[in-house]
Amino acid sequence: MLQSIEGVYKNGKVELTELPPGISESMVIVTFLESKKTQQPTQIMHFGMFSGNQQSTEADFHITEFHGDSEDSLDWS
Repeated sequence: MLQSIEGVYKNGKVELTELPPGISESMVIVTFLESKKTQQPTQIMHFGMFSGNQQSTEADFHITEFHGDSEDSLDWS
């Protein structure tokens, strides 16, 4: 016997709004109905999103500059 149960597909999973009576395990066919288009952001990060009250200065970049690791036995010259 065929039964229809309403549900929602979200993040790769189907969530049923109710449990089908008398069925503990069964093969299913999922039909997607027309739904609202969800807009995905085209850009995940944008300039300044992690900035606080202070902006980086030239001195900050000189402090973090990499000059090689003396303990790795590699020639960084």
